Amino acid sequence: MTNKDLTIIITTFHSEGSIENCLQSISHDYRVIIIENSRNIDFKKKVEKKFPNVECFIPLANLGYSQGNNLGLEKVKTKYSLILNPDTMLEKNALNNFLITSSKNKNFAIIGPINGQSISKGTNDKELIEVNNVKGFAMFLNMEKFSRIGFFDHKFFMFFEEIDLCRRVRNHNEKIFLDPTIKIKHVGGKSVDEDLVISLEFTRNWHWMWSTFYYHKKYDGFLIAFIKVSPKLISSFFKKLFYKLVRNSVKKNFYANRLSGLKSSILGEPSWHRPTLD
Repeated sequence: MTNKDLTIIITTFHSEGSIENCLQSISHDYRVIIIENSRNIDFKKKVEKKFPNVECFIPLANLGYSQGNNLGLEKVKTKYSLILNPDTMLEKNALNNFLITSSKNKNFAIIGPINGQSISKGTNDKELIEVNNVKGFAMFLNMEKFSRIGFFDHKFFMFFEEIDLCRRVRNHNEKIFLDPTIKIKHVGGKSVDEDLVISLEFTRNWHWMWSTFYYHKKYDGFLIAFIKVSPKLISSFFKKLFYKLVRNSVKKNFYANRLSGLKSSILGEPSWHRPTLD
C-alpha cells in the first residue's frame, strides 16, 4: 500500500485556529480534501498556498458534518479514505500503520485509532479489536464496502452521524475495528475558533436534541423515540422556565434551543437550525 491508496477528508467550519496543527501532522505525500462550511474564501486561499497537498472546497451553504463529509467522499478516487476532525493531530506512522493494517486485514469497513475509544480490559495491544462503533474524529474507510452501505445520513447536521453509520455497517454484516498501533490525538471541542464557541453552543444544543429524537425514531419508531426523549423534554422545559425567572438569558436560551430542536424533530421538520455569527 502507498500514499496513492489514501485520501484524507476534513470538514471544517471557521477552524483556522486548530486545523494548521492537524495539517502539519500529515505528510505532504497524501492528498487532503477540506470542505469548508463557512464560505471563507480567504481560508481556502491561505491553506492551499501553505499546503500543496490540500484542496479546499467551499459549498454554497453550511452542509454540516454529514453532508460535508459526503461531499468530500464523493471526490475520493482511492481505495481508502480517512475522515478527520480539524482538531486532531496524527502521531508518527499513524497513516502508514492504517495502510499496513488494511493490507493485512482486508475484511473491514471501518478502522479507528485506539486512543479515545471505549474498549474492554485485557485486550491484546497488537491485534485488531472488533467493536460496534468508533468515534467520529478519525475513521478509516474501506471505500469498496460503502458502495452498498452508503455514506453518512445527510439528514443529520450535527451529532449521531458516526453512530448511525456504524450501525448501518453492522446491519450489512461488515466489520469495524480499533487498531492498537494507531494513535491520533484529539483535542476535543476545539474544531472552531474560540470567539465562536458561545454562538455554536446554542447550535449544538438545538442539534443534540433534534438528532437524538431522529436517530431513535429511525430505528425504534416514533412512540419509543418519544418515550426516550420525554425526560429531556420535561427537563429542558422546566430549566428554561427557571433560568427565565432568575434572568439568566444565556442558560435560558440554551434550553430554549433544546426545546426547539426537539419540537422540530418530533414534528418531522429537517435539521434547519444554523449558527448565527453576526
